[in-house]
Order: sequence, then structure tokens, then C-alpha cells
Amino acid sequence: MLVHKGDADGGDAGTDSTGQARGRLRLCRVRRRAGAGGPLSAVARTSRAPTASRCWHVYLIECCDGSIYTGIAIDVESRYAAHATGKGARYTRSHPPRRLLKVIPCADRSTALRIEFAVKRLTAQEKRALCCDGKRA
Repeated sequence: MLVHKGDADGGDAGTDSTGQARGRLRLCRVRRRAGAGGPLSAVARTSRAPTASRCWHVYLIECCDGSIYTGIAIDVESRYAAHATGKGARYTRSHPPRRLLKVIPCADRSTALRIEFAVKRLTAQEKRALCCDGKRA
């Protein structure tokens, strides 16, 4: 949570003739104690456990020029449809998708992002090997 502090000398910042704050204002981060109430604490306590429909996926798409696009989504089918119609990522607008190569289910978004980052660091040959599960393409 961010709160405003007064002048560096601890005095009141005051206002100018237009009612705008004058002086130096600092933003300080305030830590909340664990279990402290607040508008977000109820949301955190009542958040749903991930279900099959809320599962994140890493997907690999082969584009018409032979390149491979990697992304994450909850609903891979609708995301692929968006890519196919030119409403997806900027890359797939200029490199239309040919086919969906692989979908990797993940426990949560954080895991999906980590896997996506790792896959994007692979060469095209390594990505194809991943899609074929070690078999030759």
C-alpha cells in the first residue's frame, strides 16, 4: 500500500493558490501485518482453487513461414481462433498460424509463465523436438 508523506523535513506540504499540493511529497510503502483486514484480504481468503476450466496452458503454434510462436492462455481454443483471425498477438498477425503443435497444462499462471520463458529460449529444432516428445519430426 502506498501512502503520501509530507516534506522531507517532516513539515506540512501545504497547497498553492490553485489548491494543488506544493512542496516535496514522498511515497512510502506500508507493509500490512499477516491477517490484517482490508479490502483485498477477503478476496484472497475466498479465492477459488484452480479447476480444470481455470487451468493455465502453454501452447506452441507453427506459423505459415515455419516459425514457432509460444504463448500462454486459459482457453487455448479461443486464443488460437484469435490468432487465426488476426486479433491475437502482433507476431501472429504478420505470421499467420498454420497449426497448433502442443499444449502443456500448468498448475497456475506463474508456472505457465516460467515454462513459456524456458520454451522461448529454446532453438526452433529443440521446440520441434519438444512438440514431438523426442520423436523425429
